[in-house]
Order: sequence, then C-alpha cells, then structure tokens
Amino acid sequence: MKHIGKVLRRVIVFGVFDRLHPGHRAFLGQAKRHGKEVIAVVARDSAVKQLKNRKPTQNEKIRMRNVRRVPGVFCAVLGDHKEGEYGVIKKYKPDVICLGYDQQALENDLKKCMRQKKILRIRLVRLRAFMPKKYHSSLL
Repeated sequence: MKHIGKVLRRVIVFGVFDRLHPGHRAFLGQAKRHGKEVIAVVARDSAVKQLKNRKPTQNEKIRMRNVRRVPGVFCAVLGDHKEGEYGVIKKYKPDVICLGYDQQALENDLKKCMRQKKILRIRLVRLRAFMPKKYHSSLL
C-alpha cells in the first residue's frame, strides 16, 4: 500500500469501544487496510463521562482488553488523561489517523492542533459507517 512514494505503516484510531459490536469490528478492519500496525486508542472512563455526560457500561480496562483481541489490532492503549493533549500521537507517530463516520469533532480538533503545530501534520482518513442505524453504541 503506497501513498506518495512511502509505505503507510502505522495507523491510529480513537474510540470509546463500549460493548464491542460489529460496527466497531468493521471500523477496525477498515483501518487495517490503511497500514500494517493499527493502534487503537481507547477513551478513558473520565473522558467518556466528560464527552458523553455518562459513564461507559464497561470500564476502560475491559474495553481496552476487548479491543486488543480484535484481529488486525496491533495494540490498544488508553487515551490521554487530559483531552486534546494527543500524547499518544506524539508517542506513536502514526502515518495516518482513521476517523469514524461520527467523529467530526475529533477531526476538527486534530486539524486545529495541526494548524497550531501542536502535533505534526498527519493524513486523516474518514472511514465508512457500518450499519449505523443498527450498530451505534448509543442504540445498543
């Protein structure tokens, strides 16, 4: 897989991954098509509470363990303690960040951080939804 003369190797995805379902698996599978190493950043319980105004059904350790078991996932790590720091991006230096169909706010924040040079410019790829009316965590 090539992109402007270089092989794409490392992919980062972000998500809550609460009650892992076929939509999550499809998302991670699509991300795998963009590189060799898919690093899944699992949102911390505190971040879920802040972003969604509710606690996740499963705690962060269970969610991370479940994501780790998905074929094609190189590793799963917990997100930063403080939203918007993107320490995981600085640490893992991805070639591409794959975004879910419903992650517009994340995309906007990443672009803003790139413009402000808080993080390096990284290719962003929006992935397709997989049966969103059936497999969206808020519906399950």
